[in-house]
Amino acid sequence: MNTYKLMVTGRVQGVNYRRFVVEMAKALDYVGYVTNLNDGSVEVVINATYEEDLEFFISKLYDGSMFSDVHDVTCEKIGHMIFDDFEKR
Repeated sequence: MNTYKLMVTGRVQGVNYRRFVVEMAKALDYVGYVTNLNDGSVEVVINATYEEDLEFFISKLYDGSMFSDVHDVTCEKIGHMIFDDFEKR
């Protein structure tokens, strides 16, 4: 299992985007977290086993919540982190 940090930019704060990410991640049985950053972006950290699953998750991040407008999602593999659940921070 690998840990990935995804940075989501665009109109992603104040539009229920984190709630959308939590619901989607839990439906896909991912563990990790989502949090707003001071620069207006959203950080998502997840554990994923397969690259194909990660690609699907990223495609859903672009879909976003009803009022969001995602401009870009970047992904980088980071050091392994252990989570019990997926949470909104």
